[in-house]
Amino acid sequence: MKRGLVYDTAVERNPAALRTCRQYLHWVQRSVFEGDLSAAQHRSLFAALRQQLDLSYDSVRVYRMGSPHLVEVETLGAELGHPDSVL
Repeated sequence: MKRGLVYDTAVERNPAALRTCRQYLHWVQRSVFEGDLSAAQHRSLFAALRQQLDLSYDSVRVYRMGSPHLVEVETLGAELGHPDSVL
């Protein structure tokens, strides 16, 4: 299923969150990711993030998109990510 993920973490945890998210999704902006994840991949990603983040302070939001045809993205300014950035 197509998903979008956004995180907001303390600066010292940003690098770990970035590395983990890039293992699963395409990086599109500083803390914004998109891509297809199976249910098992979603669980694995969240398990890894739970170990790295302080859930009393940090936040991760996932947006599920049922169909790529129902998602419209408009960017104002620099395109920061690259669709081929999944490791």
